[in-house]
Amino acid sequence: MSTLNIWRAADYVRMPWKNGGGSTEEITRDAGEGLEGFGWRLSIADIAESGGFSAFVGYQRVITVIQGAGMVLTVDGEEQRGLLPLQPFAFKGDSQVSCRLITGPIRDFNLIYSPQHYHARLQWIDGVQRFFSTAQTVLVFSVADEVKVLDQTLGHHDCLQIDGNTGLLDISVAGRSCLIELTARG
Repeated sequence: MSTLNIWRAADYVRMPWKNGGGSTEEITRDAGEGLEGFGWRLSIADIAESGGFSAFVGYQRVITVIQGAGMVLTVDGEEQRGLLPLQPFAFKGDSQVSCRLITGPIRDFNLIYSPQHYHARLQWIDGVQRFFSTAQTVLVFSVADEVKVLDQTLGHHDCLQIDGNTGLLDISVAGRSCLIELTARG
């Protein structure tokens, strides 16, 4: 039987980055504590100045600017296109990554997962959308003041999590949000 949890932004735990250069609010994860032992993890990072990112060897990362003008990433020595709000960007966790902020501080939304243990799908949606999923874990992260999903109302930066799905979920989402589907490999 699947379980449903709502994570409220006011309750997120703040923790320092691995490299000590800033802080992150952890939203949810599958296992482990601190910055180790998880198969997947969702978080919000506050980036106050240009600089380097922490390495997460063996993981895949998907980052999206959710507040501020954006940033330009340099990944393994190659400058990427400007990363503007709600444009996800994926890179390997063991890459050497630094950012240059476009006009000042930003907040970004992060999915970090182990591709050896999980298949992940992330998409940003707006308006009213209905979708079907067979993923074991489904997450809906709100970037609107109000997002309706199932019979629940999410506030700004709240997250709905469904775990243990073994069937076909029929979910309608109303409002700007990020949908993440995670399925264990093997």
